[in-house]
Amino acid sequence: MLYWAVVFFIVAVVAAIFGFGGIAAGAVEIAKILFVIFVILFLISIVFGFVRREGGRKR
Repeated sequence: MLYWAVVFFIVAVVAAIFGFGGIAAGAVEIAKILFVIFVILFLISIVFGFVRREGGRKR
């Protein structure tokens, strides 16, 4: 997920350099959405990993 966010960010930078503002704006929005999804999934996995680890210690 993070890989695709970086790819769309690079596409946006290249498009902005060549003057394609609309394409760059679209690529930036996609990159933002993918990055937010990545962060949310990352935090959820940390919480579940912590809960699972703590649950195993109590037994």
